[in-house]
Amino acid sequence: MKTAYLLAAFAPLFGAVVAGFFGRRIGRAGAHWVTILGVAVSMCASFWVLRDVLAGNTFNGTLYAWSVIGDLKLEVGFLIDSLTATMMCVVTFVSLMVHIYTIGYMEEDDGYQRFFAYISLFTFSMMMLVMSNNFLQLFFGWEAVGLVSYLLIGFWYTRPTAIYANMKAFLVNRVGDFGFALGIGLVLAYFGTMDYATAFKAAPGLAGKTIQLFPGMDWSLMSVTCICLFIGAMGKSAQFPLHVWLPDSMEGPTPISALIHAATMVTAGIFMVARMSPLFELSDTALGFVITIGAITALFMGFLGIIQNDIKRVVAYSTLSQLGYMTVALGASAYSVAIFHLMTHAFFKALLFLGAGSVIHAMSDEQDMRRMGGIWRLIPTTYALMWIGSLALAGLPFFAGFYSKDIILEAAFGAHSGVGQYAFWLGILAALLTAFYSWRLLFLTFHGRPRANEHVMAHVHESPPIMIVPLIVLATGAVFSGWLAYEAFVGHHQKEFWGAAIFVAQHHDPLEAAHHVPTWVKLLPIFVAVAGIAGAWVAYVARPGLPEATTEALRPIHRFFFNKWYFDELYDRLFVRPAFYLGRGLWKTGDGALIDGVGPDGVASATRALSVRASRLQTGYVYHYAFAMLIGVVVLVSWYLYARI
Repeated sequence: MKTAYLLAAFAPLFGAVVAGFFGRRIGRAGAHWVTILGVAVSMCASFWVLRDVLAGNTFNGTLYAWSVIGDLKLEVGFLIDSLTATMMCVVTFVSLMVHIYTIGYMEEDDGYQRFFAYISLFTFSMMMLVMSNNFLQLFFGWEAVGLVSYLLIGFWYTRPTAIYANMKAFLVNRVGDFGFALGIGLVLAYFGTMDYATAFKAAPGLAGKTIQLFPGMDWSLMSVTCICLFIGAMGKSAQFPLHVWLPDSMEGPTPISALIHAATMVTAGIFMVARMSPLFELSDTALGFVITIGAITALFMGFLGIIQNDIKRVVAYSTLSQLGYMTVALGASAYSVAIFHLMTHAFFKALLFLGAGSVIHAMSDEQDMRRMGGIWRLIPTTYALMWIGSLALAGLPFFAGFYSKDIILEAAFGAHSGVGQYAFWLGILAALLTAFYSWRLLFLTFHGRPRANEHVMAHVHESPPIMIVPLIVLATGAVFSGWLAYEAFVGHHQKEFWGAAIFVAQHHDPLEAAHHVPTWVKLLPIFVAVAGIAGAWVAYVARPGLPEATTEALRPIHRFFFNKWYFDELYDRLFVRPAFYLGRGLWKTGDGALIDGVGPDGVASATRALSVRASRLQTGYVYHYAFAMLIGVVVLVSWYLYARI
């Protein structure tokens, strides 16, 4: 099986190297075929690995030792269990669909080969992250994913907005990664290892240990470590208040929006916390922090989604809200539920992003929903597929989101804690908003009178089969994945499926509690979803003037939401401008005036001034030189006589 592990990890890297370095030689077709083949091989190997894991075979071993420092071993290795195998299958499957879709979407782009190299490299980075068996390799995959996302978000580098967006994503992620590095540093300092298994084994013995971050104040080592690790997840998975980078990342091409926001980068934080369940289960403080952040993210991002006009940004904010749901599940110790929703979300969110790309393709690159409308008859296949994705997102019965999102709310309610109840009710409100903005998108985009100009409407057309086929495959997953995986992931067979991959303490039993909540708790998410759909129909179909009237009546609130709670402006005032002024001051005063002024520039200026003055002595008159010589003789004779006396 080691061959399958290596193929799953390194086949996308091979495709990326060939397309990246030899793209001009092999041409466009060669670039997409070699990368698609690499990801397809990786996907087949991943499903083979999952089959082997379900047969009871797991693996935890080292590929090679990168460095040995005393008793500390820094190694590259794989941990293959049900959690890893599930993530491998999700990542490679969605990545393959995105690769195929990209052939049609990026057909006329000049950076065709470069784009395929980037997305294949992105897949390799994510595979190294999920397959790692130690913190060093995890950090490598973590940072590699961030680096390639920077390249992809700014792929259209001639656009100033794209350059701003990729720099913003990179810097905000560095904030989270600083906390992540601190968490790994605490593991190394107190656990004495970078290996998962060794650290998890040592964790119970350190559960009661305290450290002093500030003199005289004792803090739980486990709580501080887990919160630091989760701060990394807050950055990568765009949790409040480090969410600001994700909506702006829509400046990248639509295929990468689907890849980043459906199954790879933003889910890395969810996977990491699930992998670290043996640590998080030892800190109720950390779990409370996680569930609180998740609930805030789920609701607040829903509010922002209802007033967006860019079709991709609406889907982006829905991603933020769904990531909040997953984080709530993690905080409720329902790690398997979080991974279940991660899996179903990958299908319907990739479907929605790629469906939005199909709409943009049909509308001559128009993304503003206010300039769409009346096109459902012109692109009926895309329309039907977007309906399926929206039904799954809203959590309507028998679609994938119904099975995974509802069990999150049930687990939060079943926690019987203050933060659990808080998360449940915020999640219910978020479900209402989710249904509302999903159908707002459908009604504004496809229904009503056409609001685009005649030239655009004359060219509206269905996407080619190379773009539609991946949407159909993803739509199939959005319909059936929840029903098919329910029993294994969160049902009666979940303990057999997950085995030792996920650890839940005995005093935490979220799934058992979730299965025994009152009936009204199970029905309420469905009712609010239907209410959200009905509200969108009233506002955008029955009474289309209502949104504008509401906006005028609630202008300050609308402005507050439209400006994204003014987080960008707040961060600009608190961090960006002070950093700019400090940097400019150090440059002008410190580097320019002090270092250069006294150092190289100062020495040069002094030398030049002395040279100018010395040159004035060279007049060219003989009597000046004779007089200077006479003065010199007098000085020498005087010195000699003084010395003799």
